Amino acid sequence: MRNTRNREFFDKILEAGRKKELTRRQFMTHAMAAGLTMTAASALWTEKVSAQTPEKGGTIRMGLHDGNTSDSYDPGIYASTQDIQLAHTYRSYLTQITSENGLGPDMATSWTASPDAKKWTFELNKEATFHSGKPFTAKDAVASLNFHRGEASTSAAKPLLADVTDIKADGDNVVTIELSQGFADLPWIMTDYHLTMLPAKDDGGIDWESGDGAGPYKLDNYQPGVRADLSRHDGWHGEGAYVDGVTLTVLNDPNARQTALITGDVDAVTSVDRKTMALLQRNPDIAVENLPSASAITLPMFCDVAPYDNVDVRLALKHAINREDIVEKILFGTGTVGNDFHVAPNMPYHPDIEQRAYDPDKAKFHLKQAGLDSLSVDLSATDSVMPGAVDMCVLYSEHAKAAGINVNVVREPADGYWSDVWLVKPFVFVTWGARPTPDNMFTLAYKHDAAWNESHWKNERFNELLLQAKAELDDNLRAEMYKEMCELARDDGGTIIPFFRNYVYARRSNLQRGESAATSWEADGARFASRWWFTS
Repeated sequence: MRNTRNREFFDKILEAGRKKELTRRQFMTHAMAAGLTMTAASALWTEKVSAQTPEKGGTIRMGLHDGNTSDSYDPGIYASTQDIQLAHTYRSYLTQITSENGLGPDMATSWTASPDAKKWTFELNKEATFHSGKPFTAKDAVASLNFHRGEASTSAAKPLLADVTDIKADGDNVVTIELSQGFADLPWIMTDYHLTMLPAKDDGGIDWESGDGAGPYKLDNYQPGVRADLSRHDGWHGEGAYVDGVTLTVLNDPNARQTALITGDVDAVTSVDRKTMALLQRNPDIAVENLPSASAITLPMFCDVAPYDNVDVRLALKHAINREDIVEKILFGTGTVGNDFHVAPNMPYHPDIEQRAYDPDKAKFHLKQAGLDSLSVDLSATDSVMPGAVDMCVLYSEHAKAAGINVNVVREPADGYWSDVWLVKPFVFVTWGARPTPDNMFTLAYKHDAAWNESHWKNERFNELLLQAKAELDDNLRAEMYKEMCELARDDGGTIIPFFRNYVYARRSNLQRGESAATSWEADGARFASRWWFTS
């Protein structure tokens, strides 16, 4: 009981210190009266109060991996890391993933559902404005969501809203969304990085071309695949936005990215090279983040293209990869082995399914079942989407030789990978950001008609269960459905999932964040710009 009371007391004075309700002297007095030594109290103030109290000013210079000259203002085709990080910096959404990985408000302040979850009502923030000065209203929200709907829409987020039957404005500050069936995950879906809130046009469309937004920072300069410069939006409706400006620089080469961080040319970088992570951690001027996530690496095979149209060939390739070896040698332990279904251990409804092991003999068996004695395939990859991507594929190639499989690794150019390789070539290396729920992930990439169905897999039972689970409000029944779907993806699907990777990124030690960080994307769920600050 005393430990509990002490913990509550220290939490209280720490919070008071961060809010500047206590001076350092007052904090020290309280902490020492509670039994801490002067040294311990001083350390507590430095680590938990001083470092955690946001200061204003400065410009965060972020070095990004995975930027392309084909990146666009169009939210329907966002795909790269540059797209995602920039979108969360200069645009906003109805809801957001909080730094604690929960669901929180953004341009909507609250939301409620009908008992059957077929109708959702979102109350909008009355103070929100776009960078152009235009107030944000329900008309904008309706147009922004409808942009991703309808037969003419080519948006990658179109499948997420497939069950929506109507979106209506109820006055200026309320939006109602009606669905053909119950959808318990709808508020979570609104965090998807495509579903940005943008100004409505008179014809019902949205103005995405101008680069207007309602995020914490407004866009001053943008060169896709090169650089973006932003300054604070004084009319931003949210908390934080402590720095004056943000600069995003695309540094696709991992060595150049890391060197820029060490020399102080940038303040933070995404995607630290695992091979040199240990050395970087020894630098007292740099803080390395190593956070488990639901971010997956996938190796999708086109199920409608030979030889991948044969399920035994797909199973042979799945048994021919040594996942543990890859996590050890490529990730240096910063990940969790995958099992060929796209639900990570830290996601809800993760099923208990026997782990698929590296088994060259079983791979040979499946080749024989397919009428083959050997197999040769091309696998495309580039290090710009993940440092070590090509090395991972080469290591897989070595594993597969024992099964009589030749995996020829094709090193693709960094620029244009998402437009010219992914969804174009039949066997490729892909990085997926974390999604909050299985429904979100399955709907985006495994539903038969999804724009991002990267393996062209069509399984009638899987799609039937996807519809049923979406509307099922009983968690136990929903879990059973997701387990069967995972088993179908594992044993029939066209996607190899070697591992779920930790997000490993780094920042200069004078650039601080709160005690927790979102793991939906790198850099605090891509919201570093509004959540991080510099210390003197």
